[in-house]
Amino acid sequence: MDAFLTPEFWLAVGQIVMIDILLGGDNAVVIALACRNLPPALRTRGVIWGTAGAIVLRVVLIFFAMSLLKLPYLKLVGAGLLLWIGIKLLVPEDDAHEVSGSDRLLGAIKTIIVADFVMSVDNVIGIAGAAQGSGHAGHEMPLVIFGLLVSIPIIVWGSTVVLKLMDRFPLIITAGGMLLGWIAGTLAVGDPAMVDHLTPGRGTHHVAGVAGALFVLVVGTMLAKRAPAQS
Repeated sequence: MDAFLTPEFWLAVGQIVMIDILLGGDNAVVIALACRNLPPALRTRGVIWGTAGAIVLRVVLIFFAMSLLKLPYLKLVGAGLLLWIGIKLLVPEDDAHEVSGSDRLLGAIKTIIVADFVMSVDNVIGIAGAAQGSGHAGHEMPLVIFGLLVSIPIIVWGSTVVLKLMDRFPLIITAGGMLLGWIAGTLAVGDPAMVDHLTPGRGTHHVAGVAGALFVLVVGTMLAKRAPAQS
């Protein structure tokens, strides 16, 4: 239990919650669209069961992602994907939600789970990377599950507030992109293939994290400035 009372544990939980909010904010929109044709009496059940199914699927995907990240070079691939996701977060783009609603409960639940599966690739990689870099060997899955459980009510019931805060304070999105860059940097130096080429220690870990965060900030800012000119 002592491992769950350390500042590092709660820092990792905070990272998972922030990633889930930033990259999973669209989930509330998907849930609403999928359940919009249900009778009013079934909408709450559709939201609850659809969300529960999506979360269970995400935990399974994260489990496999963390298992794969133990293989050589795959953390480097994951780090590259996280850098791309972080940069993409800083570049504005138009999101169109093409989600068909169903008038049957099972149909709506299936729509939510399938849509969440398609939309959750970046989310899964980010959370798996945060758990891998938390320093809690053997406790990654409890950490992931706890972080997801904390973020569920925020996404489902508080997404409107979160989205308004992001619109009002763009710095939140920038901080989220830099967080993904930080996780990418620390993930890369933890790859088994890099161990023999780097001096182990928290110094290397922090330098790589800062480098990843700055890379996302610089590249993302440059692309964001260029995007309006090209549209």
